[in-house]
Amino acid sequence: MSQSRPYHHGDLRSALLASAERTLREKGAAALSLRELARDIGVSHAAPGRHFKDKQALLDALALGGYDRLNRALTAADLPDATFEPRITSLARAYITFAVDNAELLELMYSRKHDPDIDSELADAVELSLCSFVNLIADAQRRGEIVEGDPERVTLVAAAGIHGLAAMTSNGTLQPDETLAGLDHYAHLLLHGLKPR
Repeated sequence: MSQSRPYHHGDLRSALLASAERTLREKGAAALSLRELARDIGVSHAAPGRHFKDKQALLDALALGGYDRLNRALTAADLPDATFEPRITSLARAYITFAVDNAELLELMYSRKHDPDIDSELADAVELSLCSFVNLIADAQRRGEIVEGDPERVTLVAAAGIHGLAAMTSNGTLQPDETLAGLDHYAHLLLHGLKPR
């Protein structure tokens, strides 16, 4: 006779998310299954339903957790009293490091397939991550370090470049050590442009 699995767990939600993130890293989002996660942590197959109505709810929770970690990393890396170049270099280093360490999670975070019920939470999380860069741009504009203009539009250019470096590094096109070592040069090019001087 098979032993039945318990329904309760000390902190089931956290255990499910931790197991889900391991599966995401090792096998990708397609391999995630609430039933398999329940088996992995030793609870009944119905137990995850108390926290996640379906797989998409689990994926959305992973994405929100990823944004929380990314936003904490960006906040810790910010140098609000520094000039533009060292400040953007520090933020870029934090973003790229997060991307390399959490490539599958970052891809999930930027996925457009989310439950409409959680869209506002995710939008707030995305906005918070962009705010680190928008604040940097606005501060640099006030100091006369960079061109004037809508800080959000200027941020889009800078953030697209940083995300591009992060994507190329996390997918193996660029080596992480080389990317991180070259960030000072990238920040210099971003500040001064490509025209000869």
